[in-house]
Amino acid sequence: MSHSRRIGVITAAAALLLTATACSGLGRSTVGMLTFRGHDSPVELSYSNTSVKGCHKIGLPRGATHVENNTLVDVVLYRTQDCTTPAGNEGIYVATTLSNVTAPVSLPWRSFSVIH
Repeated sequence: MSHSRRIGVITAAAALLLTATACSGLGRSTVGMLTFRGHDSPVELSYSNTSVKGCHKIGLPRGATHVENNTLVDVVLYRTQDCTTPAGNEGIYVATTLSNVTAPVSLPWRSFSVIH
């Protein structure tokens, strides 16, 4: 085997090993797209590679009323900006590759967390 071919094989093996390690490292970020839209708004806000740790504010001024979870993880949506669940504001569970829409009279979602 030539020297340059050996270097190529070693480089490919190293890249494969790094990719496998990154994917199995307790899922540091989501894979796929999480998309939000406000009530009667054409504007969509998408998140990708979101950390699986912590609470994430939804960056729409009036909150989100539509969500599409096209990630490989499940999420919980909250009507508060800090992922808290005061009485009557329980989180809404949205499984991977599903979507959800709020009822017209309900409050919009303001934050989300990732189930990992």
